[in-house]
Amino acid sequence: MRKTFMGVRLRRLREERGLTQVALARALDISASYLNQIEQNQRPLTVPVLLKINAVFGVDVQRFSDDDEARLIAGLRDVLADMPAGAAADAVSLAEIRELAASMPAVARALLALHRGQREAHERLEALSAHYGDERGGAAGAAHAPPMAYEEVRDFFFARHNHIAELDDAAERLAGQWRLAPGASEAGLRQRLERAHGVRVSLPAEGLPGHGQDGAGEAMQRSFDAAARVLYLSPALRPAQRAFQMATQLAFLEVPQELQRIVDAAQLSGDAARALARIGLANYFAGALLLPYAPFLQSAEALHYDIERLGQRWGVGFETVCHRLSTLQRPGARGVPFFFIRVDRAGNISKRQSATHFHFSKIGGTCPLWNVYEAFAQPGRIVRQLARMPDGRAYLWVARTVARSTGGWGAPGKTFSVALGCDVQHAPQLVYARGLDLADPDAPVPIGMGCKVCERTACPQRAFPPMGRALEVNENRSSLVPYRVA
Repeated sequence: MRKTFMGVRLRRLREERGLTQVALARALDISASYLNQIEQNQRPLTVPVLLKINAVFGVDVQRFSDDDEARLIAGLRDVLADMPAGAAADAVSLAEIRELAASMPAVARALLALHRGQREAHERLEALSAHYGDERGGAAGAAHAPPMAYEEVRDFFFARHNHIAELDDAAERLAGQWRLAPGASEAGLRQRLERAHGVRVSLPAEGLPGHGQDGAGEAMQRSFDAAARVLYLSPALRPAQRAFQMATQLAFLEVPQELQRIVDAAQLSGDAARALARIGLANYFAGALLLPYAPFLQSAEALHYDIERLGQRWGVGFETVCHRLSTLQRPGARGVPFFFIRVDRAGNISKRQSATHFHFSKIGGTCPLWNVYEAFAQPGRIVRQLARMPDGRAYLWVARTVARSTGGWGAPGKTFSVALGCDVQHAPQLVYARGLDLADPDAPVPIGMGCKVCERTACPQRAFPPMGRALEVNENRSSLVPYRVA
């Protein structure tokens, strides 16, 4: 374990518990002077002391992990990159950012919250401008509102390391009670809906009630008529997809108080965000019900995280397996900490979850050198990549396209690239690392979080210079940089 200085966090823990230095030192069986040196960052927080803190106070050791520090550093760099050019890019060094994240994490989080509020206010201003400048009335302004709610809910899951323990525990317990068989849970879920809640499942050939057969209707997968106690499912769904939609509805019927308690504790800003959070939590419960934690983790480790074989064993699709793998962070029984992302051909990120420190930029898109885009050129095939971020960390990524048909001939379909990644230190546990030279420092492809926040000036795919950095112009020589004026 590298030297980890966590004095401020340890002092905050002591103050939260109302302990003096002498009392805490006695509880940890160390001297008061040694504790004082740790709190003053004169001595590192060692593994024995960390384990003692966990044993005495039941505090998750993740609280003292450098993953949280890495998240804060990446977030603060985004904040600085989003400021006016020259205002902060050169005024705050990376060393100062690291010091702030390590020594005063609460202040760093407050700055991130302020920045998020400022960004949302700016987006609201744009929405108002569109509202009064567009003759279509409120439609243009309303189109700007959902992304703010989506981002807020994404941040909520990100802060929880994409693991909702209370829902995972409840889903695993219920899956055992209902004796749901892997890959054949549809009948058991239908039976539970009918016997426990008096809900009948219907697959109307003419489409879901109130949605007809147009494009919007085909996109609708589930509709619940609470008065008639009927759950309508799209007939286009495959068995695994029908099971997932039934499990989602069961979340609202079986654990509604737990869903509401988690949403209330999240302190989300508006009704839209709270509604989205409830849906996201219900979907999380559904995935945990179809893929119970302990049995699924055991399968994943036995199959060396082979996504396609896991899908065959559990009867679910590639994307469902990837999403579930990114949630396996139960204390004492953690799987590989994965990052999960889904993008379309235009680079729009519709899903992103991270169980650890990887940071997805919210400013200016992602990196074209990332294999998540290469997957579109090889549809249906898994593409793997060793990649290195500007901070020096290396990752193993696997990506594959998934396609969905929403109707018959002539109806537009959906194609996404789904990617799963992990730190290279965990790569030997994955079947996808076979044949790769993980020790070769030149093997990883240099990528970044997006041109606006990436400092790789020599990148051949750079679209424009980093925010806050002046663009050098020389009329006496020609440059091949792609963002030059043509």
